[in-house]
Amino acid sequence: MPGQWIRRGGLVTLAVLLVASPITFAQEQPGQGVTVQPVKSSIAEETFQTLLVSRALEALGFEVKPIMDLEYDRGHVAVANGEATFMANHWDPLHTDFYEAAGGDDALYRKGTYSPGALQGYLIDRETARQYDITNIQQLKDPKIARLFDDNGDGRADLVGCPEGWGCEQVIEHHLDAYDLRDTVSHRQGIYSQLINDTIERFRDGQPVLYYTWTPYWVSAVMEPGDDVLWLEVPFSSLPGKRSNVDTSLPDGTDYGFQANNQRIIANQAFADENPSAARLFEIIQLSANDISNQNLAMRNGENRLADIRRHTSEWIESHRETFNQWLEKARAAAQE
Repeated sequence: MPGQWIRRGGLVTLAVLLVASPITFAQEQPGQGVTVQPVKSSIAEETFQTLLVSRALEALGFEVKPIMDLEYDRGHVAVANGEATFMANHWDPLHTDFYEAAGGDDALYRKGTYSPGALQGYLIDRETARQYDITNIQQLKDPKIARLFDDNGDGRADLVGCPEGWGCEQVIEHHLDAYDLRDTVSHRQGIYSQLINDTIERFRDGQPVLYYTWTPYWVSAVMEPGDDVLWLEVPFSSLPGKRSNVDTSLPDGTDYGFQANNQRIIANQAFADENPSAARLFEIIQLSANDISNQNLAMRNGENRLADIRRHTSEWIESHRETFNQWLEKARAAAQE
């Protein structure tokens, strides 16, 4: 009878839906039931990059825990041993020694480039540079030049540098010896945000400043290289450890003593093997240096609560929705291969 066919057809349709729905859900949410632990350093400005990756993972069905803070040396080890799942701020090649010490390619997954073209080095205020014709860090070997940047009256230049565990502190310490600056330059270490804020206040008071920084980071929007401050070159390339023979010169021939870096995502290798959708996401997701700098500057200007950074992340996703969705589509496809 027609009515029986309709009912029977309805039952068949319902059965197909009941069978198909879990499959469709699994395809859309390949990370369902899997927990992820992000890790970053103590730099608050890294929260934005980390949250963007976390939001994409959540869209794939992964349960993402709050971000764990560990400095880079310990963070690499935590990812390698499974205490953490991924770090979105691995600097390549700056963190090469940390990467290898944590187990290298056997323990860590690293494909793609999250944010390319990061620079780092030493800067001084333009006024002092022009007045005393200072262009190279080795000129601080001269006690008279070094005393221009003496903050505490000990006769040595005070260089605002890097906390232990960041990687850049190893390069700075190496440079002090390589360029014979140990007797005339003090490497000031501590909480970088506090030290650089003090440096900015000194700069605004018209005092000479000497500091290390990197890009992308908000500092270069407050003290702009080329206008307010100038990069110092080094007399020759010299890096510690396995990079001792690396040429740090940039394509235009200038040499700031540090290699240009790419920020990359590293993940636990076993996790990447078991979760191809996440592995593919880590490989293809990208964020521009300008977007990072703009968000970091918003934090500098007071929008620095976690709620603010979450809002910044949501706003970025909405303004790049097509790109964000393409990442998810490619990640989901990887789970079906």
